[in-house]
Amino acid sequence: MPVTLIDPRGERPAENAKPAPRLDSLAGKNLALLDISKPGGSFFLDRLEHLLKDRYQVASVLRVTKPTFAKPAPAGVLEQIRAVDAVIEGLAD
Repeated sequence: MPVTLIDPRGERPAENAKPAPRLDSLAGKNLALLDISKPGGSFFLDRLEHLLKDRYQVASVLRVTKPTFAKPAPAGVLEQIRAVDAVIEGLAD
């Protein structure tokens, strides 16, 4: 019986992607905090929101929650965060 070897790296060549441009400052910016629904994430994001407003003069913070951490964010969640200057995703555990 013949043996078939499969390359686990996939068939598409890797593409070099450029990172998103950095903000020059957080002052006056509108941010989104994306909670991925893992236990404890909301506690971390609560504190982070306070620090962003107090220390970095962030204009507003939009809180958005994914329905489950096990799947990508649905279109509705992505649509909500498109209008902000930056997104911070909160992980937990």
